[in-house]
Amino acid sequence: MTLTLPTAWQPILEDQVAQPYWSALEQFLSAQRTQHSVFPPAEDVFSALRITSLDATNVLLLGQDPYHDDGQAHGLCFSVRPGVAPPPSLRNMFKELKSDLGCRVPNNGYLVPWAEQGMLMLNAVLTVRAHEPNSHKNKGWELFTDAIIRKVSAKDSPVVFVLWGAYAQKKAALIDTSRHTIVQSAHPSPLSAKNGFFGSRPFSSINAALAAAGKPVIDWQIPDL
Repeated sequence: MTLTLPTAWQPILEDQVAQPYWSALEQFLSAQRTQHSVFPPAEDVFSALRITSLDATNVLLLGQDPYHDDGQAHGLCFSVRPGVAPPPSLRNMFKELKSDLGCRVPNNGYLVPWAEQGMLMLNAVLTVRAHEPNSHKNKGWELFTDAIIRKVSAKDSPVVFVLWGAYAQKKAALIDTSRHTIVQSAHPSPLSAKNGFFGSRPFSSINAALAAAGKPVIDWQIPDL
């Protein structure tokens, strides 16, 4: 299968598409989609890039790999489609959002409104085999998403990078912290939320950093659907 980047990102990432790993990744995904169910659907793999251009990116939230159960993943980290029950990590995010900023817990986990406000909601790995977490790691996606993190870090305009958990925090090495802000804590998953995510107030921290940079803050309230 041919992976086609959203138009706005094509000139920015053309150096990656020209690399040998990219064609190997395309071949791997073609074989995987022939033999297995793969999430998200092909048309949604680059949703995060389609919704949030590099110019519009004021916040980068990094996840690990897509949700692996039926109908959940649609190309934004932590987000699920309308009508799909929010998974445990997302429920914990909403709990923290309520205690941090008083936002009520919505009846859905569709986080597109955050992406539309300049939050690039990027997973490190952009596809997964159904019901097999991390099944597409080390196939090339990490090279590509590391390049995206570097491109965002190269922006003159300050960006807030949100790194939850040890996996995401390793990516801090790609970020120019002299110009950008990192907001980090434990991951919101049930395994670690009680050990440093709850009470970390990431949402107010992100808005404080945006305000300090003279940028619009994010309205975190996800509307009911």
